[in-house]
Amino acid sequence: MKKKIRAAAFLGAAALLVTGCSSGGGGGGGDAAGSGTGGIDIWLSNNEQELAWGTSVVDAWNAEHPDEQVKAQEIPAASSSEEAITAAITAGTAPCLVFNIAPAAVSGWVRQGGLVDLSSLEGADDYIADRGGDVESYQTDGAFYQLPWKSNPVMVMYNRELFTKAGLNADDPQMNTYDAFMDGARALVDSGVQSAIWPSPTSEFFQPWFDFYPFYLAETDGTMLVEDGKATFDSDAGKTVADFWATMYEEGLAPQEKSTDDAMSAGTTAMQLAGPWAIPSYAETVDVGFMPVPTSDGRENPKTFADSKSVSMFTSCENQGTAWEFLKFATSEESDGVLLEKTGQMPMRTGLKDAYPDYFSANPNYVAFADQAENTADVPSIPNSVEAWQAFRDEYSASVIFGKESTADFLKNAAEKIDGLVSE
Repeated sequence: MKKKIRAAAFLGAAALLVTGCSSGGGGGGGDAAGSGTGGIDIWLSNNEQELAWGTSVVDAWNAEHPDEQVKAQEIPAASSSEEAITAAITAGTAPCLVFNIAPAAVSGWVRQGGLVDLSSLEGADDYIADRGGDVESYQTDGAFYQLPWKSNPVMVMYNRELFTKAGLNADDPQMNTYDAFMDGARALVDSGVQSAIWPSPTSEFFQPWFDFYPFYLAETDGTMLVEDGKATFDSDAGKTVADFWATMYEEGLAPQEKSTDDAMSAGTTAMQLAGPWAIPSYAETVDVGFMPVPTSDGRENPKTFADSKSVSMFTSCENQGTAWEFLKFATSEESDGVLLEKTGQMPMRTGLKDAYPDYFSANPNYVAFADQAENTADVPSIPNSVEAWQAFRDEYSASVIFGKESTADFLKNAAEKIDGLVSE
């Protein structure tokens, strides 16, 4: 399932960012803009739908560029894609472009000297901003080493059948406040469902992105975990979110143990946090609905976690001129439309619904995600990113999930640890 794939990938990113300060690959972080042209290699995710997208885009490019042919392959097998990319940077064998980059990995690869500064390429900053809108948070040291490509904005997915059995309105659950959400969760468990919502309680550093962090972004209108070099969450808003989840666990509305199967398909949970990838994943097993992440006051159009992926160019690339032209081709409005058609994932461009009205008319289940994609935030680009998120997760687990310390102590201790890590 998607979550298992995601887990493996981000564990690889952890290894990368903890050790990724050595130089390798083309050295220097790509300060000199490359203009070489000719054939290039690119790597794609092993996701079947994304491979189909990549093949179609490469074929279209190659038909028009006989002297600048693109060869595409899946990211080589490893314990994670990040591990494979890190090894290639070190060996100097990275391709020109890799699609499906986790933003959390970028700062480590910059320190490793493996990524081209896209801002050094003519017109790149304008292109990235014009396509994606408010994308400054994707910069590292004031420059773009990644092009924000696609997102899977996190929303609350729910089992419509279980909601109906619990006496909830599956068409309009009215669970947009914390109080209403908890009342609905209690009704679900009282109706016999094992859990109301089942975020993974495991300790991997990325797990806050699928429990605390979407709720915190919603509660703060998009304040990231770290801003201006300081943790932001030791605050009234952070405590409100932490207390909400602590209550969910204390009352048994969210389990403290890991699910042994896909809890949504098995019917052992009524809700989960998910992106648009979940629509085809559950098409044959669960009649799902989606609603925004709640806030304490039930505000309209709350922000959520983007769960985005990017494209980066690597310093080992000799033909950076071709690589940049192909990157623009692969992220054009036409190519983004193919991505949407083949994967259901949201291209990170402004005016998404206006750009593809026929798609959303034919696929109404995706409209909520297109709306939400306009209102997201991502992880901050910070030093020691994985270590910072791991420190947060460790404190969160002890306090919120297992009740071993107060939420106030959790927030204070985690903020102090993260401030130290970010300042190194």
